[in-house]
Amino acid sequence: MKIVFFGLPLAAYLLDRDGHDVRLAALSRTDTPGRRRLVRRIGADRVLERPKTDAALLTRVREIQPDLLVSWFWTTRIPAAFVEAARLGGVGVHPSLLPRHRGPDPTSWAIASGDTVTGVTAHRIADEYDTGAILAQRQLTIDPSWNAWQLAKALDRPSLAVLRDVCGRFARGAPPVEIEQDEALATAAPFLDEDEEHGTLRWAAPTDRILRLIRALAPSPGATTTIAETPVSIVRARACAIPAVLELSGEAALLAGRLVVRTGDGAVELLEVEHEGEALSGAALAELLGL
Repeated sequence: MKIVFFGLPLAAYLLDRDGHDVRLAALSRTDTPGRRRLVRRIGADRVLERPKTDAALLTRVREIQPDLLVSWFWTTRIPAAFVEAARLGGVGVHPSLLPRHRGPDPTSWAIASGDTVTGVTAHRIADEYDTGAILAQRQLTIDPSWNAWQLAKALDRPSLAVLRDVCGRFARGAPPVEIEQDEALATAAPFLDEDEEHGTLRWAAPTDRILRLIRALAPSPGATTTIAETPVSIVRARACAIPAVLELSGEAALLAGRLVVRTGDGAVELLEVEHEGEALSGAALAELLGL
C-alpha cells in the first residue's frame, strides 16, 4: 500500500518496515527518534523536513497517487486536497479518547480534568481538527503521579500500535468500521497554559485541583501563580498538613526547611519552582523571597 506520510519520523519508519510503501514522508520535526533510520530505509529524496503544504507539494503527492495519507503528530492542518489525493483518504491518531479533549493539548486537559482513563483514537482526517469518524481506540489508565509529559510518553506506544493496526487493515482490504463522533460528548482541549479560566493556579481552589493543574502543566511551562506577590511557575508540589500559622489561602511560609502554601481546603509543599527562568527548590525560593 502506497502511503504519503505527515508527522514524526518514527511512525513513517515503522509503517514502511511493516511492508507498506512510504513514498513520501513530510516531517513535522527532525530532532526526534527515527529520522536517520527512515532516511536510510526509504531514501533522502523521499523525506521532506517541515515542508509547506503548498501547490508544489500537492502536485508531488498527486503524482505519487497514494493509497492512503497518514498523519501522526503533524502539527498543522492538512488541506482537504491532500486527503482527497489519496485513494482511501486520510487517517490520523489523536492522544485522547475522542470526542473528549479535541485540540492541541489533550494530555494536559486529561490530567487537569481529573480523568482516570484516557487513550488514543485513530480517526479519519476531516476539515475540522479531531472531528473525523473514529476508526479504532485504545485505553490507558492514568497513573495519578504522572505529569503531562509522562502521560504523553505513555501514550506513544499505544498510539503507534493503533496506527499500524489500522493501516494494516486498509492494506488487507478490510478497513475498520467508521463510527461518527457524538458531538454531545465533545470537549475542547486548547493550550491549557493559555486558558485563563482553567490554566491559572488560584490558591483558593481545593488542594486536589491545584495539584492536578501543576501536574498538567509540568514540566513546562509550569503552573503560573504568585507567592508573596512574586510571579512564579510551580513544577512539582505535594499535599501536606495545614500549618497553624497559615490562615488564608495563598499565604506561604518556610517551615522546617519546606515552603508551604495554604490552599482553599488544605496546604501544599512546593518541591520545584521556576522564577525568572531559574529552577529552584521551594526552600531556595523562600530564601529568595525572604519568607
